[in-house]
Amino acid sequence: MYEVIFDEKAIESLEKLEHKIKERIFEKIISTKEKPFHYFERLTKRDEYKLRVGGYRVIADIDKTKKRIHVLAISHRKNIYKRYF
Repeated sequence: MYEVIFDEKAIESLEKLEHKIKERIFEKIISTKEKPFHYFERLTKRDEYKLRVGGYRVIADIDKTKKRIHVLAISHRKNIYKRYF
């Protein structure tokens, strides 16, 4: 099972969202601990992965050797790629 680590910026972004959305995103991230590569999709020409949760995206770095999912950013799909890249 993979360990989930949240970046400070990801936590700040998550806290700004309304309660229902925040809960849905958090539960989805935690549910990926068993098989992260089943849920996360590698970004084109990047090392990071994305997770779709409705209209929101979670950007994460997944380390296979340490079995860690490092959540880097959480935002609406129309803003995530502008802010993160």
